[in-house]
Amino acid sequence: MISNARYWFLLLLVVLVYIAGMFVTLFENDSAQFAVMAMRMVQENDFLSLFKGSEEYLDKPHMHYWLAALSFKIFGIHDWAYRIPGILATLLGIYSCYGLGRLLYNINVGKLAALIFMTSQTIVLSAIDVRTDAVLTGFAIFAIWQLAAYIGTGRLKNIVLGAFGAGIAFSTKGQIALLVIGLPLLCHLAYTRKWMALFNWRILIALVIFAIAVTPMLYAYYHQFDLHPEKVIRGKTDRSGIFFIFWEQSFERMSGAGMGKNNSDYFFFFHTFLWVFLPWTVLGIAAYAARIRFLIKSKFRYIRNYEFLTLGGITLIFIVISFAQFKLPHYLNITMPLFAVLTASYLYSLYRFAKRKSLKVVLGVQYFIQGLVFIVTVLVCYFVFPFENLIAYIWILPLIVLAIYYTLKREGYYFRIITVSVISSVFLNAILNAHFYPSLLKYQAGSSMAKIVAENHIPVDNINKLSPNHTWALDFYNKRPVKITTMEALKDKKDIWVYVNDLQLRELNNLGFDWDKQFTETQFRITRLQAKFLDPTTRKKVLDKMHLIHIY
Repeated sequence: MISNARYWFLLLLVVLVYIAGMFVTLFENDSAQFAVMAMRMVQENDFLSLFKGSEEYLDKPHMHYWLAALSFKIFGIHDWAYRIPGILATLLGIYSCYGLGRLLYNINVGKLAALIFMTSQTIVLSAIDVRTDAVLTGFAIFAIWQLAAYIGTGRLKNIVLGAFGAGIAFSTKGQIALLVIGLPLLCHLAYTRKWMALFNWRILIALVIFAIAVTPMLYAYYHQFDLHPEKVIRGKTDRSGIFFIFWEQSFERMSGAGMGKNNSDYFFFFHTFLWVFLPWTVLGIAAYAARIRFLIKSKFRYIRNYEFLTLGGITLIFIVISFAQFKLPHYLNITMPLFAVLTASYLYSLYRFAKRKSLKVVLGVQYFIQGLVFIVTVLVCYFVFPFENLIAYIWILPLIVLAIYYTLKREGYYFRIITVSVISSVFLNAILNAHFYPSLLKYQAGSSMAKIVAENHIPVDNINKLSPNHTWALDFYNKRPVKITTMEALKDKKDIWVYVNDLQLRELNNLGFDWDKQFTETQFRITRLQAKFLDPTTRKKVLDKMHLIHIY
């Protein structure tokens, strides 16, 4: 393994990248939406009910919103406060990767697994674009680590902690948590043949702990839905929140009945993996293939110092989520800890058994990825969003020097692979968090308009919109959801602010409305980037506009 000094130095660099992302404006839709939902809990002092705009929210359990609301209570309603629970959960995931890698292999694999996990592109992104998956991933891998330790040692402490972690994960996203925890553990039991661990009085204690952990969430569902069968939720009455979370949720997601269908491509997660695990993608694929070859060669016999938890868990989770009719890239986050441990074990085995030829090939691949990262960052900084002042070079030049130094440093292939890969992740995400995202978010009209509202002392309780279309960023940064009104209702009102798009503005003008003040901001769906937007010469063609007008 690399020296402790370098290891902690690399960890520090990654943490600084995380911190840089904490203070970036929230992204629409999910991050800003979830932040508004948690904000309403605090403002309305109602921690049992979840609302998505004007609609009652059944889809996900409460834990993520409770944690965000708790952070708001402690630190105030800020974007960085919203991110704190997700980042803390990610840190728990990092430590759990270390623990699981050490448990299944040794301390060197554990340390490397933690480094791989925290520098995987989708995990770095999840620390800035915080969704429920950050909490789910952190507590799920914590539960897997502790329950795998229980299978090996039979200690009560491990099964209690594992059950608690599973309960928090379940309270964050429902049945998928039990799936991603249970499938790897079943593979581990099958490979080690330690089925007797299931027939132990400690299992009963684990069930009690799990039940205690999920009880607050179940009570909240019961209070909001089961006690009110008259409520119409997604066109249906008599909706049971408890029945939904234990049974209906996963079937709705698999069929697309609740969320709708957005992707029927069964290979969606295979090509998504190519970017979410960067800069470790090629190593991850090689590790997966090598472990399959080994298991086939050994005829799946249990061999000490090998494991099936990671490979089996990855495979089964991939199969299950690939059949879902509603897919998003961050659904793969739950597999990243398993990939991190598997990849770390593979890379360490190449070093341990002195496979210089393989290590040399891997180093070449990582140099290639580093080259791609450099090209991407140059395009971002000098073409997509050119640097506007020299201050940016104060922090980017040391990163360039660092990357060049470790690229040219003469040392063993294994040490260079680790260092070059981590530096590539740090370099790319430092540019993204400190330059690209802040520049990109200037095109998010809601957050930009909120600054205008604050600067011009516009009363936030007097801002309206003409459709139920969500305005999450404006809602959050105004610290008040925008009220919905209609054209008809506006006829009888004076001294009112209205937030409208181009079409609505023309309609108001055609109906004879007059206004004395107008503020305009450009709008683009920033989480759905496209080539025309990234190209400054064609960007205007895909931009919309949002307007805030004062009808007097």
